[in-house]
Amino acid sequence: MDIPPSISESIVIERSPEDVYDMVSDVTRMGEWSPECKACWWDEGDGPKVGAWFSGRNEVPERTWETKSQIVAASRGEEFVFVVGGNYVRWGYSFTPVTGGTQVTESWQVLPDMIKLLEERMGSGAEAQLANRVEAARTGIPATLAALKQVAESA
Repeated sequence: MDIPPSISESIVIERSPEDVYDMVSDVTRMGEWSPECKACWWDEGDGPKVGAWFSGRNEVPERTWETKSQIVAASRGEEFVFVVGGNYVRWGYSFTPVTGGTQVTESWQVLPDMIKLLEERMGSGAEAQLANRVEAARTGIPATLAALKQVAESA
């Protein structure tokens, strides 16, 4: 099974890069804007720094599941990146100052270990499951960014 290309979308939010970074890097707020991730919490009292771990709960009509993610980049006002499951999926946010605010880019990328995990757990159903996750990212990223913009600009 081939690794799908990464998916990314951008939006301009009328707030400073630092303000938007502070919102996104507070993973306990993720449920406010994500259509799938309903809650996140820091593990062992961690916070938004490289090496920190957090857990999350995702919900779709068919199922609910929890994940563990590790922060791999945390530069205030510039970039916030975490990897789900240690090496399964990479989620990233970049913050670029532009006239009128910040261009926020959210990106998603499946990593090779995710392909292996799906093949081991799902056999012939792995490709369909991967297609499902790709579609969830393709539709979820713009929805997340739109909700983030609404919350950020109403604060």
